[in-house]
Amino acid sequence: QVHPVESGGGLVQTGDSLRLSCAASVRTFSMYTLGWFRQAPGKERDFVAAISPNGGSANYADSVKGRFTISRDNAKNTVYLQMNSLKPEDTAVYYCAAAAKYLPTVTYNYNYWGQGTQVTVSS
Repeated sequence: QVHPVESGGGLVQTGDSLRLSCAASVRTFSMYTLGWFRQAPGKERDFVAAISPNGGSANYADSVKGRFTISRDNAKNTVYLQMNSLKPEDTAVYYCAAAAKYLPTVTYNYNYWGQGTQVTVSS
């Protein structure tokens, strides 16, 4: 079982940066793809970014490419999402998830989910 716990959300202004963290206390953390998704009110949960088990590969949604960076520290069982040049349309609840599959981009391929952290970007 993997129990991700997100942190780092908050209220920021357009153009600001924010770093989200997600920790999971499980011995097999390094075996999972870790991903970030987000869900705005009234919308579906959308893929943001994912990173491979060893951290060597990552993929991103087009909407965040060049602005967001996903990384992981397997020694700390933690994955990060560095978000730069934030826009109001980035406002959402951000979820961390773990997948046994390699770099999936759809929610149903993720096995474990955190509770989410709110990110609000004011204009």
